[in-house]
Amino acid sequence: MAGRWRMRLMAVVLLAALVAAGFAWWQARHWTPPRAEFPVQGALLGEDDGAVSLASLKAVGADFVYLEASNGSEKRDSSCAARWREAGAAGLPHGAVHVFAPCIPAQDQGANFVTIVPRDSQMLPPVVALEETAEACGPLAEAAIEAELTTFLNQVEGHTGKRAVLKLSKRFEARHGLGPRIERDLWLSGFWYQPDYAGRPWTLWTANPKLETQVTDSPIRWLVAQP
Repeated sequence: MAGRWRMRLMAVVLLAALVAAGFAWWQARHWTPPRAEFPVQGALLGEDDGAVSLASLKAVGADFVYLEASNGSEKRDSSCAARWREAGAAGLPHGAVHVFAPCIPAQDQGANFVTIVPRDSQMLPPVVALEETAEACGPLAEAAIEAELTTFLNQVEGHTGKRAVLKLSKRFEARHGLGPRIERDLWLSGFWYQPDYAGRPWTLWTANPKLETQVTDSPIRWLVAQP
């Protein structure tokens, strides 16, 4: 008899644990920071996110959207041009993201960016995503990463007329430590918690990298902005 009750108790505990885990998973997939504390929120979209109606995205709470535009000297996001027009039609503030490739000369990357991103006085500040480190490019490239980045920033800012935002991955910042040295606003990532790995406050924050919404079957990257 005691053994039977013990098994039942274990079953109840296991069921409770499964329910709690399922609820935590659901919460994580649908969590966004509280609007009372962070009133301005938006999304990051690229071609891998599939079809997303920007008007619907605005309706579910996006105040702005960033669009992946270019990567290195040759790659261009196939969805950027159409979404740029769609965001404008929806009245959704929007900006462009370039993924900086540390092994490729900055001038070549700048040419790629200005080809796909139009001059638009209404656009949000351009974003330079720093994800891959320069260690694989050799010692000369690693030593010159800051100079190359500065060259690229000059090209992008000259084209857009706005100071860029640096989107720093934790891995890149741990290797190169550029956050405190380059005077640009920062975009950092940290699911469920405010990130502090760059040594100074963030302006943009990827708060939930896999937010599920009713506007698309795929999860999207949910952002928070602050002045």
